[in-house]
Amino acid sequence: MSTSSSHTSPHGALADLLPSHFTTQITTWLAEDTPSFDYGGFVVGSDPRSAQLLCKSAGVLAGVPFFDEVFRQLDCTVEWHYGEGTHLDPTPAGGKIKVATVRGPTRKLLLGERVALNTLARCSGVATRSRQMLELVRGAGYRGILAGTRKTTPGFRLVEKYGMLVGGIDGHRHDLSSMIMLKDNHVWAKGSITNAVQAARAVGGFALKIEVEVQSEAEADEAIEAGADVVMLDNFDGQGLMVAARSLKERWRARGRAHVLLESSGGLTEANVKEYINNDIDIISTSAVHQGVPHIDFSLKIDH
Repeated sequence: MSTSSSHTSPHGALADLLPSHFTTQITTWLAEDTPSFDYGGFVVGSDPRSAQLLCKSAGVLAGVPFFDEVFRQLDCTVEWHYGEGTHLDPTPAGGKIKVATVRGPTRKLLLGERVALNTLARCSGVATRSRQMLELVRGAGYRGILAGTRKTTPGFRLVEKYGMLVGGIDGHRHDLSSMIMLKDNHVWAKGSITNAVQAARAVGGFALKIEVEVQSEAEADEAIEAGADVVMLDNFDGQGLMVAARSLKERWRARGRAHVLLESSGGLTEANVKEYINNDIDIISTSAVHQGVPHIDFSLKIDH
């Protein structure tokens, strides 16, 4: 059990998004870490003890439901002293903040330690970078959507997408079934943007949006004419993006297609994202919020 809920948005608790089968993923992680005998567990035994979760680097706390589930499966309890989404800075506190107390059999505290810490560290790192990037684009005057991408770690997507949400940004599509995104390879394989969009609409029906990646304003026009809902202007430079986005918005607004969304993507980082900010772009998507992101440093120390 846990004495604290996960991050709460104005609309509800983010933990309520998690599918029931996420618990089986955690069971698999635990099995990977202890595939046979628990030799260290034999050494310490099963007497009840408590341990302190310590934060040792600054960042946004994220991943509470995963941490809780690791220890729930091991018959331990977690008492949180800070809420998910809180920015923690241990510097004024001598380099360490007690974030939670975990209680249970000694060997099970140690069985869950590394799986729980790895998950929390990664999720918190993604949430931290997501919030930093969001604050950066908002500070530069951007009013649209900031989103992550599908360039996530295989087997760890749920954790990383959850971290984006705690950080306050959009998770974009979760998988290939969430939205039909037609990239250059789809277009080349099908022969044209129009053919690709028509084939996608034939099977996706009204329920799925269709997004098309384009390399030019002319390709964007073809995608919108064919019925795309979202057009991704990929790898445009900042000035080219500004000109194309303004032209497309004005032209298609006059034709009654103002609802079509424009997205900018391709190599956007904290260092260059300001060059691409303009409010004719509805969505900025980037993998910089989860690829190569530093983890937040946590440790678990048994009370003694």
